[in-house]
Amino acid sequence: MSPAKITIHSPTTLEAFPHIHDDPATLPHSLDPFTITTTTGFLPYLTSPTILPEVFKPLMCLLDRYAVVKEDGIPGLLATYELGPAVLKELPDLTDEVDKLVTANGDLDLFTIMAVFRDYSFLASAYLLEPCWESWCKNPEKGYGLGRDVLPKSVARPLYRCAQILDIPPFMSYAASYALFNYTLAEPSKGLVYSNLRLVRAFERGLDPRSSEAGFILTHIDMVKETPALVTGALHVIETLEQGGPRSTVNDGFREILASMEKIETCMEDMWANSKPAEYLSFRVFIFGITSQSMFPNGVIYDGVEDNKPLYFRGESGANDSIIPLLDHLLEIPMPHTPLTKILHEFRAYRPLPHRTFLAHVRTKAEELGIRNYSLKDTETTILFLRTLNHVRSFRWRHWLFAREYIIRRTPHPTATGGSPIVTWLPNQLSAVMDMMISIYDSVLGPQKTEEGSDYDDACQKLVEPMMEMVRDQQEKLAKEVEKWCQERGV
Repeated sequence: MSPAKITIHSPTTLEAFPHIHDDPATLPHSLDPFTITTTTGFLPYLTSPTILPEVFKPLMCLLDRYAVVKEDGIPGLLATYELGPAVLKELPDLTDEVDKLVTANGDLDLFTIMAVFRDYSFLASAYLLEPCWESWCKNPEKGYGLGRDVLPKSVARPLYRCAQILDIPPFMSYAASYALFNYTLAEPSKGLVYSNLRLVRAFERGLDPRSSEAGFILTHIDMVKETPALVTGALHVIETLEQGGPRSTVNDGFREILASMEKIETCMEDMWANSKPAEYLSFRVFIFGITSQSMFPNGVIYDGVEDNKPLYFRGESGANDSIIPLLDHLLEIPMPHTPLTKILHEFRAYRPLPHRTFLAHVRTKAEELGIRNYSLKDTETTILFLRTLNHVRSFRWRHWLFAREYIIRRTPHPTATGGSPIVTWLPNQLSAVMDMMISIYDSVLGPQKTEEGSDYDDACQKLVEPMMEMVRDQQEKLAKEVEKWCQERGV
């Protein structure tokens, strides 16, 4: 007699994420600032600190003066290419102070450590890429030249220690430094309205909220502020299936996701007005990484770290946001087995630990519960599922348009800031979701149009047919555009 098969189920969401429904104001600073709640979504549970503890005054002093244009409108150290010497002259090694950042009960204060990480990562990028900024300013047609290939001990060691504690790579990242932990509110009582958002750190002119640099970053924050409903909707889908609840509740979860994505994409569309395409390449110099970049052919040595072996890290990228990966996992979107998809997987490490853990949980649950197969067994759920896929498509399509208009048309540099190929990487993921939509429509909804007694009625047809027509049209346009740009660039 063969032994009975044992089915092992992953923990429920509440078991895995005990703070998911907590009031963010009650969370202790010993928790990672990106602990996810249904109130804050993928934003940190508290607005980031703007001032570090007094012991880090030498770091703050440099950051008060380093931007190309300071807050008072006067040129800073980067304007005259004097940041490098100032760092070497003024900044002591404060690594030992990082572990002294503790809460009242003696736990490490991850909230403050994240702010220290943010500030060191800004200084590190500015230091390493300052020569590239000088090259670009003096002769942009010759490209970026070479960056510095040694990060001094006074920056490298404390940055590395913060990263160890937070379990993220020791380099500037989208959530932990450049965008989501880099904003404050002009007037706290007004909340997260776009006009009330301000940057804490910036490279060029971003401390002026009207600048394109500020607009580029703040638009991302404006989008992510709409993620609480996205998280809640995903939880409703998962928890209902875990508990054997009714299909109507699953459908309501999808409707929450759809409403959230409408708001997110409305904010996303504001990028065109908030950040001028012609001005993007200027501040973009400072958000490149080390991996797959011509500026760092031999990597970067972090002095005093990992036996001074050259290190490689991917740069800041909006692709590190968690909005679309959440839907990729929930909807079980299959990605092609290509080197481009491998880059997509590498980006996961650059998200905060709570984001990585939550996304991995959603991926596991979606597979375990068979969310895709469940959704396609009912016409109403199938259409909601397809409409959710359509938001992934439209989000990625808009991201492609940004890449095309802000970057591809304006520079021959072959890689994005994160180190992915600028022409082919986004189409890799965009094509995957388009293919999935067409496959579902052709195999599930299409045949119902002619089936007697089908519940795919005229109202459904009017909703779905125009959407699928757009998908097929964009699929054709995308293929032609990618082929054109690849031919022009010899890719």
